[in-house]
Amino acid sequence: MFRTKRSVLVRRLWRNRAPGGEEEEEAAAGEPGGGAAAAEARAHVCGGGRGCCPGKANRGSRASAGAEAELKALTHAVLKRLKERQLEGLLHAVESRGGARTPCLLLPAKADSRLGQHWYPLPVLLCKVFRWPDLRHCSEVKRLCCCESYGKAHPELVCCNPHHLSRLCELESPPPPYSRYPMDFLKPTDCPDSVPSSTETGGTNCLAPGGLSDSQVFQEPGDRSHWCVVAYWEEKTRVGRLYSVQEPSLDIFYDLPQGNGFCLGQLNSDNKSQLVQKVRSKIGYGIQLTKEVDGVWVYNRSSYPIFIKSATLDNPDSRTLLVHKVFPGFSIKAFDYEKAYSLQRPNDHEFMQQPWTGFTVQISFVKGWGQCYTRQFISSCPCWLEVIFNNR
Repeated sequence: MFRTKRSVLVRRLWRNRAPGGEEEEEAAAGEPGGGAAAAEARAHVCGGGRGCCPGKANRGSRASAGAEAELKALTHAVLKRLKERQLEGLLHAVESRGGARTPCLLLPAKADSRLGQHWYPLPVLLCKVFRWPDLRHCSEVKRLCCCESYGKAHPELVCCNPHHLSRLCELESPPPPYSRYPMDFLKPTDCPDSVPSSTETGGTNCLAPGGLSDSQVFQEPGDRSHWCVVAYWEEKTRVGRLYSVQEPSLDIFYDLPQGNGFCLGQLNSDNKSQLVQKVRSKIGYGIQLTKEVDGVWVYNRSSYPIFIKSATLDNPDSRTLLVHKVFPGFSIKAFDYEKAYSLQRPNDHEFMQQPWTGFTVQISFVKGWGQCYTRQFISSCPCWLEVIFNNR
């Protein structure tokens, strides 16, 4: 019996569904700490796993078979309503795991689907099938700026491409703090403890572990229309020139086959460290940096966690900064302009004694730093970025 092309595409899509699902959640719940470990391994949660639920594992193994069958039937029913061109675009997005630029999958906004006792909007259902099996509500996801549905309150058609959304990293329930990093502007910037950097003018300066300050960067001549500049570092050495950003969104990647942005793989690096080379190979699709109305967002497009430190992510009264772990597929608002201006504290003599680094965000690929790691400073991380925002 010959299958139609559409039925073949539907079968291929189902085979590419996200691993895990209800049965893994139930099985993990039967082991102490298993829920959190499984969730972290699958990168489904940014704020730690759910608590243990002993006694449900056996019952869940039977119930999961029915849940899987119900999910399969519902997914096939939704996919079979799509046109062949839509199925091809969705399959391309799923198989490339968001690496390729794929079109929006526009479907009626009111076409919710029932799964068990819950009703799911179509975007949430497809995200649940192809990305995050534990996804429960549309408030847990955020649209990417590349999506046609971005910023639209009540559209008749809504994009259901699961790779046009990201999972929100909620600061209200972060993972146990991986580190509390002393604020750079409270630490004396003596040269013995600082990071050597070759500047754009060819000189060598002694910089705090935070790296370049915004005043150094924006005093350089040239176009000031950029909203930020990005520096790429390998351990204590900056690689390449500063990358000036004018467009609202920037992809920073190592080996992205398609797309425009800051390609780290094209920079000339003399670092022969095996650890640096290993981490380089894991950057992959990297991150997306986006300036939006409420601040600057970072979306982790890679297959490994990233670590972020920003003055605007934490309590303004804190004397320490948290280093936040962001799992693959998650987004975090890494910088808030309004909060950054309020943190400058012009009348606070203690804070004015040191260079202000509140307009800088540091991002490390794969490896974390701080008190819970052997690396105390980000300058010890193999591959990391420094994003310096234009405060003018």
